Amino acid sequence: MLWFPKNKRTWLEIFCIHMLKAGPIPKHVALIMDGNRRYASKQGLEKTEGHACGFNKLAETLGWCLDLGIVEVTLYAFSIENFKRSEEEVNGLMELARDKFRKLLEEKDKIDEYGVCIRVFGNLSLLPEDIQQLLAEVVLYSQKNNRLHLNLCMAYTGRQEICTAIQALAEGVKDKLLIPSDITEKLMARCLFTHHSTDPDLLIRTSGEVRLSDFLLWQSELSVLAFLHVLWPEFSIWHFFTAVLYYQHNYEAIQKAKKYVTEVQNEEEIEQFLLMVAEESSNSYPFQSQSIEVPQKENQLLWEEREERIKKFTERLESKQIECLEHMRSGLCKQIKFSTFNVV
Repeated sequence: MLWFPKNKRTWLEIFCIHMLKAGPIPKHVALIMDGNRRYASKQGLEKTEGHACGFNKLAETLGWCLDLGIVEVTLYAFSIENFKRSEEEVNGLMELARDKFRKLLEEKDKIDEYGVCIRVFGNLSLLPEDIQQLLAEVVLYSQKNNRLHLNLCMAYTGRQEICTAIQALAEGVKDKLLIPSDITEKLMARCLFTHHSTDPDLLIRTSGEVRLSDFLLWQSELSVLAFLHVLWPEFSIWHFFTAVLYYQHNYEAIQKAKKYVTEVQNEEEIEQFLLMVAEESSNSYPFQSQSIEVPQKENQLLWEEREERIKKFTERLESKQIECLEHMRSGLCKQIKFSTFNVV
């Protein structure tokens, strides 16, 4: 299969895979696949050939992820900032995307065999309409699978993602689906493109650059960051194993930090609820953040009403997203207004 080739492993690679699996394995790995253009220049190739080599390395890397039992991979495939590159390079990247997704659709049986669910994150209205159709077809076809989740960030930046989430929340308040006190970090996270995903455990960037370049800014708060001094097409299984070992080395510290953040977010959610109760009763509600408890029985109705509002809001959000995908697949992109819900 083009996207998930069955690579033969040497006895040493198999041994190392078993050794790594004796420790904690990241469930979700994010990749900034940097260095394709520099690799092309180094090898005397056209830029589009460098990107093609980068795709081949991606397919190989997905095979390694499957071998290790990693269940989710998020790829920074094309940033909104990449549209500022030369017209020739952008067109070449779009043509590469067309070719790869057409071939993926020709291998639907392999998508099911590997159990791959493909999602696309970003402002897809910026992409050519035929590519929108291909992406929508792939996403809708594969959504029933759950062995490996492959997230492709296309026409994406983290800041644009956060702005889109804020717009969705504002629209929810405007339409009286939410009230301001419903809005917490947890609800904000449910409005992001990645609302069906866990946050990445390990984020890898190749090429030696030590920055996130507007990738998963909200989600990578507690990710282990591995910056590797190798161009993406030269990325090897040993570089990958090194990054996983780095994750295992930092595992305990990260788990402690995650536990603390979860407790803080739960306290914030209840604190917001108590503020709402105070507003409802027109009385101050005495509490301290150190002693916040689950709402008492007399407030249970208000709590349930809040949960129902959030449920209806998130259901509408997902419904709008599916509707947008179906319009894309049908080639009706020009007939719909792309709004805060134009995300997958």
